Amino acid sequence: MKTFTANEAKTRFGEFIDLAQREPVRVTRRDRVVGVLVSAQDYESMREYFADRLAHTMDAAAGQAMAAGLTPARLDELLADES
Repeated sequence: MKTFTANEAKTRFGEFIDLAQREPVRVTRRDRVVGVLVSAQDYESMREYFADRLAHTMDAAAGQAMAAGLTPARLDELLADES
């Protein structure tokens, strides 16, 4: 993965975005990574991947809650409780 300083990314922006179409590019400021530029295609792939993981996690949590006896009615009671 290539690394650009924030100043290099600013002054060589065309090169920076062209390179990001081929591989992620790190951006540093004061010797610290402050961001990573990825292609739009890679970004969408990551969003889909994490959305899918979240859906699976939520399904598993719902299954565990139901197995533990949490019903929709009991959930409504718990969410309505203002104590």
